[in-house]
Amino acid sequence: MENKKTFQVLVLTFLLSLALVITLSSVASAITVSSLTQGKLYPGEQATISLSIKNTLNQDVEDVSMNLLLEETKFISVGGSEESIDEIREDKDKSFDFTLKASQDIAPGDYNIPYVISYTDPNPSSDGKKIEKKGSIGVTVSARTELDYIASAENPVIGQQGKVSLKIVNRGFGDVKFVSVKIKPQGFTLLSSEDVYIGNVDSDDFETATYDVLFKDQTARLKASVEYRDFDNKKLVEEIDLPLNVYTREKALELGIIQKNNTWMYGIIVVFVVIAWFVYRTIKKRMKRNKKRDDGK
Repeated sequence: MENKKTFQVLVLTFLLSLALVITLSSVASAITVSSLTQGKLYPGEQATISLSIKNTLNQDVEDVSMNLLLEETKFISVGGSEESIDEIREDKDKSFDFTLKASQDIAPGDYNIPYVISYTDPNPSSDGKKIEKKGSIGVTVSARTELDYIASAENPVIGQQGKVSLKIVNRGFGDVKFVSVKIKPQGFTLLSSEDVYIGNVDSDDFETATYDVLFKDQTARLKASVEYRDFDNKKLVEEIDLPLNVYTREKALELGIIQKNNTWMYGIIVVFVVIAWFVYRTIKKRMKRNKKRDDGK
């Protein structure tokens, strides 16, 4: 009798363990987003995202739908935010494609978009009950790099020392980072370091690299390599070749860029005044002596 009871306890324990394993297996299995691919998405533009939905249950599921919840985001759907499919077989994947448009004023960066996956419960006893699973996917809004370059010169006269500057203007939506400029002199002698590290240039802002130079030729040009990392942290190098307005001394005087040196004229005037003063004093003293002599007679 005791052996029979022991056997019943062992059978009951086995059945409970099996039920627990089946329950845990059902909990661990689900309909999941297994992968996501996304086209380049920029502010005010649209791109396609593809979601791969995997059936990790131990049986086929029917009436599967994916719904992106865009109401509280800065995205809208182009052609619908919900996709559905009749069936996903056990351990198989199906792809759901959506076209999203980002708002014009969205800031470049990473965003979460919530979703709901629903499907019919495959358990025969569920009587066609719908199961819903909530989650979110991550999408990235990128920024095109739009840099403008402006060259300028200070005191641009042949034979004189001055400055050459390169202004870097960021007209894009995203910041650029680790910006450095390496100048390649043409038509002038470089008097300072050829490399200037700028750092970051924020969106809708500018930074300037300035060099001390000695101008040698009217055909001077600002040639430089600008290296930076864009919003996606991609290393880029742009070659710059911009003209500089450099003048001869005669033309610079004519345009009023420099003023004629009249120091020698001022020196002559001062000397003349001093000589005139001494002449005046000498004559005045002589006149006084003559007057005293005449008065003494």
